[in-house]
Amino acid sequence: MKLIIAIVQDEDASRLVGQMMNEGLGVTKLATTGGFLRAGNTTLLVGVEDDRFQQAMDIIESVCKSRKQVAASPSSMVGMPSSYSPYPIEVVVGGATVFVLTVDQFIKL
Repeated sequence: MKLIIAIVQDEDASRLVGQMMNEGLGVTKLATTGGFLRAGNTTLLVGVEDDRFQQAMDIIESVCKSRKQVAASPSSMVGMPSSYSPYPIEVVVGGATVFVLTVDQFIKL
């Protein structure tokens, strides 16, 4: 058995949870924050038998696509070290950060 810990962008989370549940995969959703843009993200915990592991990974990969987004980024102004002026930059967001752990035992009480 495997435990998949998938950290995904908030805008992908609902669709991913829906697809996982439609395929009969149990999902626990945790609201989290962090990352480069300090944007909201969601951490999903998915326990799967070894024979369904690839199916779960395929769903994550199909839903959580990387995409470009314009974001404001602070930049120090010349001659004014304590001043900041936001200017837009293009960054890649989305996708998923996935950790996979082998689970010896799963108990549901």
